[in-house]
Amino acid sequence: MGKGAGMGLPGRLLSHAFFEDSPELVAPRLLGKLLVHRTRAGVLAGRIVEAEAYLGPHNTPPDPAAHAHRGPTPRNRVLFGPPGHAYVYAIYGRYFCMNISCESEGRAGCVLLRALEPVAGMRQMAANRGLSAHASARQLTSGPGCLCQALALTRPAHNGVSVTSADSPL
Repeated sequence: MGKGAGMGLPGRLLSHAFFEDSPELVAPRLLGKLLVHRTRAGVLAGRIVEAEAYLGPHNTPPDPAAHAHRGPTPRNRVLFGPPGHAYVYAIYGRYFCMNISCESEGRAGCVLLRALEPVAGMRQMAANRGLSAHASARQLTSGPGCLCQALALTRPAHNGVSVTSADSPL
């Protein structure tokens, strides 16, 4: 996450400590950062332009919209793990959405990535979305399900993956 060096993109890898804070503080700091996915087809990347904070159950009151608000479950355990990891989940049985875990281990919080401005791999993003190669940037990655589809992010492949490790595909 954030690392573009060596891929012809600006930026550097964000640290683990960047995410060790409340989602309310992390979300605005993510704006303008790059989400980069290294795939076999090439690099897919977008600048984060919309993010949404979800508070964990330790907050008063807990955020009932957060997946973690009732405590840890097999589905949401990534949110209670170390910060800076992708929490990818399915919606409507068809699409995926991606959050990034925040706070210290054991305290759940996350930021939902809602929209990106595509900066690399737009043709592949369009193909991933089933759109024309000339589709507008807005059509590619506006909306949490669309950005996951465009960047080829799935729960089986990316849930729990670090966004702070140079060895990570994200």
